[in-house]
Amino acid sequence: MDADSTAVVFIEFQNDFTSEGGVLHGAVMDSMHANGTLDNAEKVLAAARAAGATVIHSPISFTPGYNEIAKHPYGILKGVVDATAFVKGAWGAEITDRFAPVESDIVIEGKRGLDAFGSTNLDFILRAKGIKTVALAGFLTNCCVESTMLTAYERGYNVVTLTDAVAATSVEEGESAVKFDYPMFSTPTTSAEFIAALESARGLEESSRGYTGVS
Repeated sequence: MDADSTAVVFIEFQNDFTSEGGVLHGAVMDSMHANGTLDNAEKVLAAARAAGATVIHSPISFTPGYNEIAKHPYGILKGVVDATAFVKGAWGAEITDRFAPVESDIVIEGKRGLDAFGSTNLDFILRAKGIKTVALAGFLTNCCVESTMLTAYERGYNVVTLTDAVAATSVEEGESAVKFDYPMFSTPTTSAEFIAALESARGLEESSRGYTGVS
């Protein structure tokens, strides 16, 4: 793995999912606890920053009234509207403190649907920075993460899914997606395995910089 050509995309680590009081927190709580989602993702975030990989945050938000969504939504977006989730400017739409962006991070704007590529400039950013490997973490395992995985795969990126840094609305749904869907369009990887690969790449890079060519 080359950290310079690797990006980690953190999808919807926002209070409505991650924090007590978030309107969708109860829906994902069991899956988060089963995976250790927040702890694992936070470790990946620290390791990615330390290794010099590109860190990208992909929050979703809507204006009050959800004018960006059809008048009669169905499926997951209906659930968002019914719960009054991810309202722009509200606490629930804010990226949770544990994952607060720092100066070196990138926050993509304009996500209004499931796929992080769909209504944003994510692909432009990745290609401009020479990214070849895209690692994904976040919510929901079988929804926004999976949708983003499919697009990244089709666009030719080397896709890594961080299997214990994601969460779904039930443990069973998450496990099913990781077991049956993720291997078709990504390399399913635990956070520990990914961190080890980043640290190994960083060590090799530092060794090569220190090599003088003198025997």
